[in-house]
Amino acid sequence: MRTLLHFASLTLLVAPAALHAQAPSNGQPHPVTQASRTTAPPVMDGRLDDDVWSTLDPLSGFTQREPSEGRPVSQRTEVRILQDDQALYIGAWLFDDEPEGIVFGQTLRDASLNDSDAFVVVLDTYMDRQNGFVFGTTPAGIEYDGQVIGEGVGGGPGGGRQQRGSGGGFNLNWDGSWDVATTRDERGWYVEMRIPFSTLRYGAGGAQDWGLNFERKIRRNSEQSMWAPVPRQFGVYRISLAGTLALDAPVRRTVTVSPYVLADGLKDYRVVSPSVDYGRQFGGDAKIGINQSLTLDLTVNTDFAQAEVDDQQVNLTRFSLFFPEKRAFFLENAGTFAVGASRSAELFFSRRIGLSGGREVPIQAGARMTGKVGNFQVGLLNIQTGEAFRFDGDTGLREQIAPDNNFGVLRAYREFGNRSQLGAIFVSRFNTAETDDHNLTWGVDGRLGIGDALTFDGWAGITTTPVSAGGQAPGSGFNDGEYGFAAGMRYVTRDWQVASGFRQIGAAFNPEVGFVNRRGYRQVNWRFLRHMRTESVPWFREFRPHISGNAFWTLGGFNESYLIHIDNHFAFENGAFFQLPGFNFTGEGLERPFAIREDIVIPAGTYHNQDWEFRANTNRGAPLSASVGWELGGFYSGTRFGPNATVAYRYGDKLTANVRVNYFDVRLDEGSFTTSVVRLNASYSFTPRLYVQANVQYNDDTRDMGTNVRVGWLDTAGTGLFLVWNDTDHRGSLERTGIVAGPRQRQLVVKYSRLFNLTG
Repeated sequence: MRTLLHFASLTLLVAPAALHAQAPSNGQPHPVTQASRTTAPPVMDGRLDDDVWSTLDPLSGFTQREPSEGRPVSQRTEVRILQDDQALYIGAWLFDDEPEGIVFGQTLRDASLNDSDAFVVVLDTYMDRQNGFVFGTTPAGIEYDGQVIGEGVGGGPGGGRQQRGSGGGFNLNWDGSWDVATTRDERGWYVEMRIPFSTLRYGAGGAQDWGLNFERKIRRNSEQSMWAPVPRQFGVYRISLAGTLALDAPVRRTVTVSPYVLADGLKDYRVVSPSVDYGRQFGGDAKIGINQSLTLDLTVNTDFAQAEVDDQQVNLTRFSLFFPEKRAFFLENAGTFAVGASRSAELFFSRRIGLSGGREVPIQAGARMTGKVGNFQVGLLNIQTGEAFRFDGDTGLREQIAPDNNFGVLRAYREFGNRSQLGAIFVSRFNTAETDDHNLTWGVDGRLGIGDALTFDGWAGITTTPVSAGGQAPGSGFNDGEYGFAAGMRYVTRDWQVASGFRQIGAAFNPEVGFVNRRGYRQVNWRFLRHMRTESVPWFREFRPHISGNAFWTLGGFNESYLIHIDNHFAFENGAFFQLPGFNFTGEGLERPFAIREDIVIPAGTYHNQDWEFRANTNRGAPLSASVGWELGGFYSGTRFGPNATVAYRYGDKLTANVRVNYFDVRLDEGSFTTSVVRLNASYSFTPRLYVQANVQYNDDTRDMGTNVRVGWLDTAGTGLFLVWNDTDHRGSLERTGIVAGPRQRQLVVKYSRLFNLTG
């Protein structure tokens, strides 16, 4: 321990002579360009041999963000831009003097761009310097698209964030209708994009300026370069630093419809005399452009058969686990509705709609309107769901798990520039058969940006839950305990990351259409991290010594938990990584006994411990890579050893597979147990639009093995033909789990959807 503290202090205070001096800050003017008009648009084949391309002057002058900020890109890069009345056309010449070193990556829509060469376009169509559309591809020619909200900082006022790639204010789950093609030869690789104006949202028609930036990634040396320079502490989503594109945007009102037809066969082995239940369903979505900046989405008999399944998790805590949203309808424009603390206190969480206890609840119809009205970003959502039932194995009867419910959300916020925003949200749930059964949530949130480095965030919310006649409010104090609020600060420079925050959640805070994993607490958190570059060492990128902490107290002042973490990260030029390992001081306080397993109960008391944690990964851009980690040390009255490992393999750009194992060995004075989760993910892409994916998971807690196989033949904007096989088998025994081993449920789904553009 003494050696670790000495090393952390030394790396924080003494910079070795090998450290390279900081590059100058970004003080140069934004680059400017104009889209050239054409009456003969290029053919989308990725060859860039159309005559129209040769008449244009290229955009060049790309500079590095990583590894050497401000230096010219190591490989020549040229981009040209065209437009007609229908679309923008972007051609990119990505020359490479080592074409054999180009990394293709995975041939699958929205696959990660971090493990391959890539080309990315960001369009700030409102020129608000905060929000934008993202279009990217790899040498494999995939479609990668999404939305940036609030410059990628927390995802919008209040800290929204979307899963699948994103983190921070980037929503990867937005799927636009556009085209891309790529080719490759001995000089490098080439990209051709067609982005229809009907796919985008912008203020009005006519001559105007949009924010624009391009990013090129060269995977073999982890190089990232951009047309409009961006400091290394930020990324391409720092839209306030983007360049400017002058163009003539048409006045268009988009109307599209996406009907679907679905057939399925389901066999539930948990009922007496199981038989195959065949079903069919029709429904669809519509998208109506009210004007250039405001869009109305409608849905009827919404279905999510092709959505990804949830990853199995092991819960060793006293609090609820978080499972992210994976349904496309709710993920589109989701950042608009995000208010609260990610994964712990969210005022609106769309998984509360159409799901109950992990079971599907039918969505009868719904509408969502998002966009800009004047200076305000607005969002309205209304969904009507039907009743849902489950089979009760003990009584043999159907049990209602959800009544007919109506869900509503009203959201608005205004952006003031430099990441500053102020907004409000209202969320409701009404049982349409019994209006006394309802829940309401009100919230406000904001962000204040000071300079480039300092950002303050905050939010506050209250809820209303009716109390039955003669009943007693579940909490006390302000609003009977139905409240929550938080404030935080981030300071980010090239060399430092400093953050702190405070949160308080009332004992009865109850956003029923949100997510709260614990109640009745105060929390403080903080973090200091230092980036220390070693540019004179070609194979090593930086040290990241840091220290962080957080603590929770009940509203009565009892310390429920604390963590102090001391660590140093080692980052290599090829993307490999390991940590010191990290050392943790931990504490858990129990005011009442905690049943960590049915037969293992930890007594009330305060438990102080120390543990080590370790993480490392090899170069994830290589065909074969591995990630490993562990947690080892004190845990309540005993110890915990929690190793995990992932092995990933990629064959060319077609086949990818990975196996992940999480294992826990817990030994307490009150008893011991082991548990694990094993997960296999694999995909094979015949083309960027035709693929098969498999997800197989085994949970040692439940002794269930789940299999999800999806075949997708994509058309555009996430539509197409899908075949889905779901299978759950119990691998335990009646003595171990109370359930007889064997199949529990099997289902085959065939779904076809098609997008029709009614405006041409």
